Amino acid sequence: MVRLDRFRRKTPEPRAARAAGAERSWLVFLILSKPDATGYYRRMTSHASVARFTRRQFLQTTVLAGAAAPFVVPAGLHGASANSKLNHACIGVGGMGWNDLNSFLQHPRLQIVALCDVDANHLAKASQAVPGARCYSDWRELLAQEGDRIDSVNVSVPDHMHFAIAHSAIEKGKHVYCQKPLCHDVAEVRALTEASIKKGVITQLGTQMAAGIGDRTTVQWLRTGVVGKIKHAYLCSNRPGAVETYRLLGPRPASGQSPPASLNWELWTGTAPMRPFAPDIYHPTKWRAWQDFGTGWSGDIGCHIFDATWKGLGLKPALTVQAEVQSSWEKSPARRADTWPQANHITWTFPGNDLIAGSGLTVEWFDGEFYPPKDIRALYSLEDYPPESAMLIGTEGALLYQLGRSPTLLPEAKFEKLERPKFEPRDHYHHFVDACLGLTKTESFFAQTGPMTESILLGTVAIRLPGQKLEWNHEPMKVTNLADANKFLRRKYRQGWSTGGF
Repeated sequence: MVRLDRFRRKTPEPRAARAAGAERSWLVFLILSKPDATGYYRRMTSHASVARFTRRQFLQTTVLAGAAAPFVVPAGLHGASANSKLNHACIGVGGMGWNDLNSFLQHPRLQIVALCDVDANHLAKASQAVPGARCYSDWRELLAQEGDRIDSVNVSVPDHMHFAIAHSAIEKGKHVYCQKPLCHDVAEVRALTEASIKKGVITQLGTQMAAGIGDRTTVQWLRTGVVGKIKHAYLCSNRPGAVETYRLLGPRPASGQSPPASLNWELWTGTAPMRPFAPDIYHPTKWRAWQDFGTGWSGDIGCHIFDATWKGLGLKPALTVQAEVQSSWEKSPARRADTWPQANHITWTFPGNDLIAGSGLTVEWFDGEFYPPKDIRALYSLEDYPPESAMLIGTEGALLYQLGRSPTLLPEAKFEKLERPKFEPRDHYHHFVDACLGLTKTESFFAQTGPMTESILLGTVAIRLPGQKLEWNHEPMKVTNLADANKFLRRKYRQGWSTGGF
């Protein structure tokens, strides 16, 4: 049994006092002392101890955190806000950012005091919704000028800018809610997770479904072995219309045009290589299709579909990953260099544990023209097979998780008398706010979602090398059997945009 003690600062919390006492504040890290430890943890409670917090210990901590979520939590260390309300900044207020803004706006103890977007039209709309909020087009100016006037930020921008913004905010001691996937590249995820633990800030990945009854029921049923030990998992996202709407064929046009006056294309491009603006294929929404900006369909939706399975089974980082892709994409050098395929079948293997049958678990992902096997889909006959779901095959039955809905146990007759667990309703955004105020712990903190996101993004590395089975060594962050794959673990940032070691 892991013993967890919660330590809080009891010093009065005016801003000046907090700033003056920053060097004296306690940081609590729960660290696995040895790779073969018996499960007990030692507390490291001083800045001097932080210097001895090695990379090996960090990696062991994040892996264990994923297995023990939500109880082993780096969140809450600096949870109590200095204000009677949480002063919050929204970075990215169009598209999903608009939804995020409105969700945060509903919390009675949060006030949005600053807004940022590279699109003046988005910013104008947001400023009407939050009169009096200070407005910026450059997130760097926001963080520099707001300083202690903000406690937290949400990062709701294209994937390629997640790390730069979130890491910069964390380095300034701000709590961070970041849309999924956590980052664009595996190496960014590792660095952001490390920074969040070191700084002791509250974090939350934008896996909104994690707060829902369906996800929480799935997690509990997997943890308690309702369908026995899990033998195989089939995840899919075959959303109708997704290919036509979001997954562009590519490649990019030969020439571009001037961006609209409302859009700062330099800031939008950010860390990515500069390219000419073109309408209707990048901003807004369509950027996910491009390798420089997005992470493809598995990177986008994978965090939602994977989350309950990862937490429920206490998965640790992948051992291997392999991808099969759309044939026309694989045969087109121009598309392979620029866009993501419109269809993928990714297969991971994960280490076994007490909830998994056998020595390891195979997890398969299907999207686009790839679907789970017919015999697996046939297990569910009540209606059409859900397009975004996870079917987990156990030794005593099967569990079908549907995105945004309650899970189904199969065969239904066997489990019809099983009482469903009862949970209090929860809002994912408000849960983050409450954690920042010191009232709870977040559900999707980076130490838990970071290793999961790394495994998902390893799938995007495998996509670029279709048919190659990649062997992964998590601790040194290295593909061991194909050196060429390692160049896809991290990007080179555009000159003038370096941050956090990238």
